[in-house]
Amino acid sequence: MSTPFYVSPQQAMADRAEYARKGIARGRSLVVLQYADGIVFVGENPSRALHKFSEIYDRIGFAAAGKYNEYENLRIGGVRYADLRGYTYDRGDVTARGLANVYAQTLGTIFSSAAEKPYEVELVVAEVGETPDGDQIYRLPHDGSIVDEHGSVAVGGNAEQISSYLDQRHRDGMTLAEALKLAVQSLSRDTNGSEREIPAERLEVAVLDRTRPQKRKFRRISGRQLSRLLEEAAGAGDSQTAPKDTE
Repeated sequence: MSTPFYVSPQQAMADRAEYARKGIARGRSLVVLQYADGIVFVGENPSRALHKFSEIYDRIGFAAAGKYNEYENLRIGGVRYADLRGYTYDRGDVTARGLANVYAQTLGTIFSSAAEKPYEVELVVAEVGETPDGDQIYRLPHDGSIVDEHGSVAVGGNAEQISSYLDQRHRDGMTLAEALKLAVQSLSRDTNGSEREIPAERLEVAVLDRTRPQKRKFRRISGRQLSRLLEEAAGAGDSQTAPKDTE
């Protein structure tokens, strides 16, 4: 009689985590940055129909890297949660923190279940406040943990290298053009340290703009508006994105 094959729970979870990380790393990176008037989402995405960034509710945006069908299901579930909670209680009761908790429960349950594979997705849920101090950015890895981010965050692809680049150069109070320039520079860096050019038609850009008079703060930037911003960003001084001094 053969001996049953045994895998320790620790090894099984490590294998599932490695499987999910490899799936996420195959996707293109995206970045989310705070700027003076809100939060900007920037990613390389040649598709005009399959979006990485979406509006969830009035002040809340959603970004995802990984398998499209899996994060699209999560996005739809988030919209339903937000609509139901806003209708049942009050629109102000729909928050990024509450949405992040819902996503964390879903991802955590799937990750720990032996009956199905883990989701190959990494999410960012962001909410723009009345002031920059009120902005909230939460990153949710494949295992359902929640990471409270400030300033900038990168997910997918070579996110670790991009995050290091952003941490050294991002600063509070940047204009939208400056933040967009920094985001594109970070996404243009390959793993070997070389840089490549990302044309405007391959960029997906959206913002949560606190200055909008409407309740809904999410808007996409594309076409001529994006081209003008990129031109303005190209004309900005290199000193705006120079590495921070370290002691």
